[in-house]
Amino acid sequence: MSANTILFAPRGDKQQLEAGSALAPKFDRDGLIPVVTTDYQSGEVLMMAYMNEEALRQTIELGEGVYWSRSRQEIWHKGKTSGNVQIVRELRIDCDQDALWMRVSVIGDGATCHTGFRSCFYRAIPTGAAAKSGVALEFKEKEKLFDPEQVYRKKS
Repeated sequence: MSANTILFAPRGDKQQLEAGSALAPKFDRDGLIPVVTTDYQSGEVLMMAYMNEEALRQTIELGEGVYWSRSRQEIWHKGKTSGNVQIVRELRIDCDQDALWMRVSVIGDGATCHTGFRSCFYRAIPTGAAAKSGVALEFKEKEKLFDPEQVYRKKS
């Protein structure tokens, strides 16, 4: 099956969207839908990104995480460069079909973030009393799983 054979249903009424079995994703005015990606085993949030129609089709077809890079304005097959491919174990859509939740297993060294950390959410923001002395981010992950300078360096 090619990516173009996966068709999305037209968006219907509330009943169809919330109780029906047709996939009718709502892409925003930029043609994107947000996706939260978590680790299949632990539930840890690994990243939050976006998909356009083509990225969602490829994700469904390949069973691997494919996103839309807003900064590069191109399809982004996660792990194609780093080797840290996301194998989709479950893909869910929310009640009104405007957000996705993807549960994955990461092959390779297990890193998801382009900075080399396991998760893109590797720092915490202090809140409440802890924030009274200033808002300095706290690193929750201490070690990178790969060196981004080595993985993403420009080859001449």
